[in-house]
Parts: sequence; C-alpha cells; structure tokens
Amino acid sequence: MTTRVLPSLNHLEGFINYSGPVVAIIMDGVGLGSRDEQDGVYMAHTPVLDQLLQEPLVQSLKAHGTAVGLPTDGDMGNSEVGHNALGSGRVFSQGAKLVNEAIKSGAVFEGKVWDELKKVAAAGGTLHCIGLVSDGNVHSHIEQLYALLDQCALDGVKKVRVHALLDGRDVDQKSAMSYVAPLEEKLENLSTAGRDYRIASGGGRMVTTMDRYNANWGVVERGWKAHVLGQGRIFTSASEAIQSFYDEDPEMTDQYMDSFVVSDATGPVGTIEDGDGVIFFNFRGDRAIEISKAFEEPAFAEFERVRVPRVYYAGMMQYDGDAKIPTNFLVQPPEIDGTLSEYLCGSGVSSYAISETQKFGHVTYFWNGNRSGYIDEKLEKYEEVPSDKITFDLKPWMKAGEITDKVIDAIEGGEYKFIRLNFANGDMVGHTGVEQAVRVAVEVVDLCLARVLKAVENSQGIAVITADHGNADCLWKEKDGTRMPVVAHTLNPVPFIIKDYSGCNDFDLTGIKSPGLANVASTLCTLLGFEPPEDYWPSLVTISNHITE
Repeated sequence: MTTRVLPSLNHLEGFINYSGPVVAIIMDGVGLGSRDEQDGVYMAHTPVLDQLLQEPLVQSLKAHGTAVGLPTDGDMGNSEVGHNALGSGRVFSQGAKLVNEAIKSGAVFEGKVWDELKKVAAAGGTLHCIGLVSDGNVHSHIEQLYALLDQCALDGVKKVRVHALLDGRDVDQKSAMSYVAPLEEKLENLSTAGRDYRIASGGGRMVTTMDRYNANWGVVERGWKAHVLGQGRIFTSASEAIQSFYDEDPEMTDQYMDSFVVSDATGPVGTIEDGDGVIFFNFRGDRAIEISKAFEEPAFAEFERVRVPRVYYAGMMQYDGDAKIPTNFLVQPPEIDGTLSEYLCGSGVSSYAISETQKFGHVTYFWNGNRSGYIDEKLEKYEEVPSDKITFDLKPWMKAGEITDKVIDAIEGGEYKFIRLNFANGDMVGHTGVEQAVRVAVEVVDLCLARVLKAVENSQGIAVITADHGNADCLWKEKDGTRMPVVAHTLNPVPFIIKDYSGCNDFDLTGIKSPGLANVASTLCTLLGFEPPEDYWPSLVTISNHITE
C-alpha cells in the first residue's frame, strides 16, 4: 500500500449525489463493425446491446492508432494500450512508437544495457534474441528485430541466435513462413566476415514462452526447454519445422504450433549458456514478464529449470515498473502518472475491479498506468477469477457468469462507488477465428450485461458500457474467393454507452469530434461528481440541468 500523497479531485458544483455506483463494463474485443455477415457482433443475438445502442447517451470511440499512442492510424489497438488510455485519461507514446523512436534516434544502442550486451559478445558469448516474429505491432515488430540484428553486425557481434515465436494471432493465422523465410535469409546474409547468425528455436505464441498473468506456466516451461535446454522436436531449420507442422496437420495455425529446436550434425545450434546475453525483444509487457522471471529470479519455483545459465538478460522495455521486471532494459516505458485510480483514491472513492485471469492485469496493472498492486488497499479491492486452461473456442462463455455474480454482489453490497469489470470473451474467443464460438461469446456477454444492468438499476446507479478495441466484429476476410478467418484485432471504433438509472442529474453529450478511449476517464469523473483533471482529455458528457423534487 502506498504512503505517498495522492492527487485529489474537486467536486462538481451543483452535482446531486445518488446512492448507487458507477459501473464501467469493458466488453473486450467488441467493436462496431460492418454490420453484415462478416461482423461477429452483428451476427450474434444481442438484444441488450442493440437496445443500448439506441439510448441517447451513445458515442463511438477511436480505439486504435494515434488515438491510443501507436505510431500510425494503420496500427490496430490492443488491450494494453486501450486500458492505459481508459485508466489514464491521456495518450502516451506506447511500446511500438517508443521503440521506433529510440531506434531512429539511436538511443537504444547508446545506453549501458547495449554496452553490456556488446561486452558479453566481445568475451565470446552468444547474443540471443527471443520474441514474436511478425509485423503485428501489438507485442513486437520484425523490423525492430532487424534493427537489432543490423546493429549487432555493425558492433562486431560474432554469434547471434534468434528464438522465433510464431504469431498467427495479430496477423494471419498461417503467415509464419512469410516472416521466418525472410528472417532466415537476412541471418544468412549477415553471416559473413566471421559472423554466425541463425534461428535456434521457436514455437507458437500460445504454447511456447508467451504466457501471461500466471495462467499456464507450462507454456513458459516449453519455451525454456526449447531456448535454454535445446529440448523439443528437432528440425534442420525453422522453415522446415513450420512446413512440417502444416503438412502433418492441415488445421494447424501458427499460434498453436508446438515448440521446435534447430539442430545440425553436432546437436542444437543455439542453447543458452553461461556467459551469453539474452534480449527479449517484445515491447509489450503482459506476455514478457513470466519468461523474464524465469531468467532472473534466484528462488524461482514455477517449474524445474534443470539448469540456470548465468546470462546478461535484458528486455526491450521494463515490463513491470513496480516489480522491476526485468532489471535491465533497452527502452524506457511510458511514465504514466496521475491515473484515474490515483485521483479516486486521493478523493476517498472506494472501487472494485474484476476480471478473469486473461484480462485481470488489464483492469488493474494497465488501467493503473503499468503499476502492480494496490494504490490504496483501504479503498480498493481487486478480484481475479481464474481462467480455464483451454482453447477458448471450446468454452466461449469463459468466466463471464462468475464475474457477473461477483459484480452483482459488489453492487448490492453498497461498499463501492466505482466498479470496473472486463468481459474477456469477445477478444479471447475472437482470437480463435471460430465463427460459431465467437457468436456465442458475444451472446454470453449480452446475457451478462442484462444481469449487471438490472443490478445497477436496482441500486440507482449509472452503467458505462464500452470496449478497449475491436476483434469479434470481423470474423473473416475474402481472399481469392475464399473466406479466411480473421483472428487479429480490428481498426473499428468501439461503442460508448451511458445508461443512467440514478435520476439525479441531467447528462448531455458534449459533442466532441473524433473522441477516443482517453476521453472515458474524464467522463467517469463527471458521472461520479468530480471535475476532471485539467490535463485529461475532456469529458464526453456535461450536466445541463438538474432534476429537482
């Protein structure tokens, strides 16, 4: 629990207090799509959402690109930057943009961490690069890996090994070869003048290395075995591994591809050994923290590591600023202070946050400006509902029902003035690309909305319904006359809906043009009866007049 002085908010003049809470409902991955058979939200039976979209206090919000701090408006939003914007009320340069800026300026190669990595290489160590190999720009970008490799060559690094995690989630489902084949060619071209650059291991992101929120440490263990121990299915190249998996199972997609190890006549070509350097080149934090712990924590006990090489480990960024994970990192993360949670705690507002494991960190860590733990444990309660360890198309209802039960209890208990929750279904099931499952996922969220709204109505509170980005709103795209499943996020806007059951204040839309997720925090301040901070993006609503008895 923090002991520092927290900022506080001024009360809105003339605001009439009401008994119930403000309940912010984040329908993760539920965007406003094309409203045709391609749109999984439109195709689902959603009578509650359909009715809500006819309410007077409705707006669409930008949830991608520059509106959430990404480099261009061609960049899809994601849950990390979305929740940062929702919880901070402003837009900060995010991972992709920060790394691009640091590479362009050369700053990434001018600090102590890069110097230490060069010293490792100069002493005969191998430099290992682990990360997601795609241009999805959500967790990583292959051009940033290329920049690292080019700098390694310029700086005289003799031996580099890449451990290639396959995407198929933020990009096309079976696109791995379009990234791995050019990467292999680049590594071969760099392997001149005594340099030896190769891919050493890899695997699909959902089964190898990139677990998050302690959901399934077996994923990290498979990565450890492949990258560090050289244990896994053996191939002569990453391309051979990918093609073999495709040939053996025509239904195989990249994100679920098993781990593999590249070997030659002498054995694995790139196990991680004492004296080596390791860069985890993803910039996004949630799926980078656990593997970082495996390399850095002396008392690590999540799985048997067998051997723990003494390496210089660095992340592209520091993925958890409070826990200092990892210790060494190449690019400074955005410094996000003055979050909505800090202001509410400083103003004595009690709050409750809940989601299942897959999105728990989003309504806590990312919402709170990339900070772990409570801001004020006396005023806050965070509750995690454990996610199932299963591909979510097989159980698209996930834990929405359990979350709903707990939220209703929190509303009826009357202890909390602000409640925020995340229904993960639209995003997690959307990433599977299974149309029927996606529709069920959206319908489940709609059913749960009805239950939560009834509780808000009974308490005479206010409900705010929105999303952090799109996903379920695009099921497929057509290519050469064939429907290809879309498993990535979308560039579509997201809904923003206020349903006021309090009957105490008259709220009107302010008419802001092209609003984004960062406008939500100020709006929540207004709905709670506070003047938003001056540096926040402005509120989407204002009080026009008051109802008197």
